[in-house]
Amino acid sequence: MSAIIQCREIIKTYVQGSVRVPAIQGIDIEIESGDFATLAGPSGSGKTTLLSLIGGLDRPTSGQITLDGESIGDMDNNRLADLRLHKIGFVFQSYSLIPVLSAIENVEFILQLLNLPRKDREARARAALREVGLEGLENRRPARLSGGQQQRVAVARALAPKPLIVLADEPTANLDSKNAEELIALMRRLNSASGITFLIATHDARVIAHSRRRIEMTDGKITRDDRLDAPTAA
Repeated sequence: MSAIIQCREIIKTYVQGSVRVPAIQGIDIEIESGDFATLAGPSGSGKTTLLSLIGGLDRPTSGQITLDGESIGDMDNNRLADLRLHKIGFVFQSYSLIPVLSAIENVEFILQLLNLPRKDREARARAALREVGLEGLENRRPARLSGGQQQRVAVARALAPKPLIVLADEPTANLDSKNAEELIALMRRLNSASGITFLIATHDARVIAHSRRRIEMTDGKITRDDRLDAPTAA
C-alpha cells in the first residue's frame, strides 16, 4: 500500500499570553491507503490536535503534511476547504448534526456543497444511510434518534461524498457499550468493503482492539507504533 498521509517534523505550539505550550513535538508518520489506524493516548496527549492538523482544520507551526500527494501547507484557505470537501470525511464525538434537519437532510447538506443535482444527492444520501443500517429512518430528526443512530448518521454524512479518508475523533465516547461495539464493527466493514482509510483518535480499548495499526501518543510525541493483526469484523 502507498502512503495517503505523510507528516514530516510536525510541530504545533500554542501561545497563551506569554507562555508557549507545545502540543505536537516533531512528529514523523505515514498512514497507508486503506489502513484502519488508531491514534491512542490519554487526554492532552496531542491526538486530537494531530488529527485536526491532518484534516486541515488547523495548521502546524512548522513541518509538512501531505495528503494524497498534495502538501497542505502550500494551500490557501479556499483550496484547503476544497480538499476537505472532496477527500476527507469527518466524524466527531458530538455527532454535529443539524437538529432541524432529518437524517437524510443532514447527509444531503454536505452533498449540496458538491453541487450535485437534487435527485443525485437524495439517491446518494439514501444509499449512505442504508449502508450504515438506517434504512427506514431517513426522515427522523436527530432528537428522535438514539445516540448510536445519530452517530451512524454522522458516519453516513462522512461517507456520502466518497472521501479517500475518514478522520474520527473519539467516535464512541458518547455511546454505550452495545452501540460502541456496533459502530466499531460498522467502520471496520466499511473499511474492508470500500478501501476508505480510517484514522481514529481514541482512548477506547475496544476501538484499539479492532485496529490494524495502533499509534500511541504521550505529551505530543509518538511513543509507540504497532502493526496489529486486527480481527475481521462480522
